[in-house]
Amino acid sequence: MSGWRDKASAGLGRATSPNARSVRYATSPLLASKTPPWRSRFLLALMGAGFLLLIGRAVYVQLVEVEFYLQKGENRYARTLELPSSRGRIVDRRGELLASSVEAPTVWAIPRDVKAEPGERRELARLLGMSAAELDKRLGDNPNFVYLGRQVDPSVAQQVKAMGLKGVHQLTEYKRRYPAGEAAAHVVGFTSVEERGQEGIELAFQKELSGRDGSRRVIKDRLGRVVEDIGESVPPVDGRDIELSIDAKVQFFAYQRLRDAVVANKAKAGSAVVLDVQTGEVLALANYPSFTPGDRRNLSGAQLRNRALTDTFEPGSTMKPFVAALAIESGRVKPSTVIDTAPGRMQITGVTISDAHPHGLLSVEEVIQKSSNVGTVKMAMQLPPREMWEMFSAIGLGRKPQLEFPGAVTGRLRPYKSWRPIEQATMSYGYGLSVSLFQLAHAYTVFARDGELIPVSLTKSDQPTGGTRVFSPETAKSVRHMLQMAAGTGGTAPRAQAIGYSVGGKTGTAHKQEGKGYAEKKYRAWFVGLAPVSHPRIVVAVMIDEPSAGVYYGGDVAAPVFSEVVQQSLRTLGVAPDIEVKPQIVARHIEAVEESF
Repeated sequence: MSGWRDKASAGLGRATSPNARSVRYATSPLLASKTPPWRSRFLLALMGAGFLLLIGRAVYVQLVEVEFYLQKGENRYARTLELPSSRGRIVDRRGELLASSVEAPTVWAIPRDVKAEPGERRELARLLGMSAAELDKRLGDNPNFVYLGRQVDPSVAQQVKAMGLKGVHQLTEYKRRYPAGEAAAHVVGFTSVEERGQEGIELAFQKELSGRDGSRRVIKDRLGRVVEDIGESVPPVDGRDIELSIDAKVQFFAYQRLRDAVVANKAKAGSAVVLDVQTGEVLALANYPSFTPGDRRNLSGAQLRNRALTDTFEPGSTMKPFVAALAIESGRVKPSTVIDTAPGRMQITGVTISDAHPHGLLSVEEVIQKSSNVGTVKMAMQLPPREMWEMFSAIGLGRKPQLEFPGAVTGRLRPYKSWRPIEQATMSYGYGLSVSLFQLAHAYTVFARDGELIPVSLTKSDQPTGGTRVFSPETAKSVRHMLQMAAGTGGTAPRAQAIGYSVGGKTGTAHKQEGKGYAEKKYRAWFVGLAPVSHPRIVVAVMIDEPSAGVYYGGDVAAPVFSEVVQQSLRTLGVAPDIEVKPQIVARHIEAVEESF
């Protein structure tokens, strides 16, 4: 029986496949072992969990975070284009352009896309004003985006475009232009490359000038081309134009005369301020050395400093008219009151106060005309310290000018309770307190406006302005006459005389402070005055710092600048001459009285 099975099996094997190996399927261990029921259930559970996860993810994407994923999808084809606003212009009182924005091309690149031969890279670097090594460094800093040249010259941009380099692109930006150049640099200021104000009016009126950018939502294709607008565009709002009180002609002339005086006197620096006493408008605010706002490479702090507003100094003899005015106003003296200044010196608490020359008996008018320290101190010592302090405060000393301009300083005026007698004495002729040239010019408006201190402005107004009364009109007119005497024959500044116009003013000369003392051979010289004396229209203040060409008195160094600026300014404003010309030509050659300081 078993033999038959063997033969039958052998026959079956041969019948199935002559090459097949003999396999005993019935006795295979895989078939012999039973699959556990939990295994199939486990696999089924895994599949179910997978389906649940997919359903949960679909619910999360389609229902919970639908806005997020819609935004993600939209970001792949939708873009928001910025519509830049145009920065406002700055113009002078006559509408002459002082600052404006013009289109300027900017060259940028996607470094990973740049394809350029070494020779092409060298040419690109040359056009952009850099070395080949610097260009390579910029391209190696960021693979996605890099500026190669901001606001380049249009001709340079055209040459770069003509090279046709892959990965190098251009866009249009805006660049500030300053037609008045260095003459108005300290007034107008300048912006950064992103057109944000950094100095001057550009900084003071940043909000008004900058405007507000707009936007446009578009769909772009894979090549970056705009296919369609989506949603509503937000139009840009251009910045507002700022109309200054500055007169460009007066500003330019004041700057020229100031520059010439600084160079001629081998001085360190100089400043000039011109105020319209009818409206309180600033017609000119000039400083030298200056700078070109459109090219600020290699600038020094000395060039950038707006000295007329930021530099303070002891005002010297320019304070004497205020002391005389207070003494007259309080009834202690009259313009004709005689003061004995002999022998040209006096002592207070052991300190000697001297005049440049002994003058003997002088009226109050002559004290100002001759700039007598002794005569001024004798008037001051009749005044209570509180009255002097209140008067100094009333004319703006020790207070920051109410001017829409950055950097204006307060100066220094100590509380009257701390004054010693010698300090009250020296303050009467300008030592022991400090002011800026702008504060000094502003203070002199009390004499030009019949005793009122008027508010000042750097923006155009054209309307007469009211002020704060400090002295009576009679006192102010009396002091104006004294100032006219000081600027004429027998005074300290005959060179202040202006052809065709009556002028009045006061010189100032002082040793410069160094550390805790004073430099022996370093001076500041200034002159502050008004014109015409009969009906004042302007106040002009001039300061020359460290004249070193042999003369240093305010009457010799600063007064001639005052004279020229007055003539040009009044003609520009259309003010008719109030005196004959011939006598003034002779007066310009009269010898000045040496000033006491």
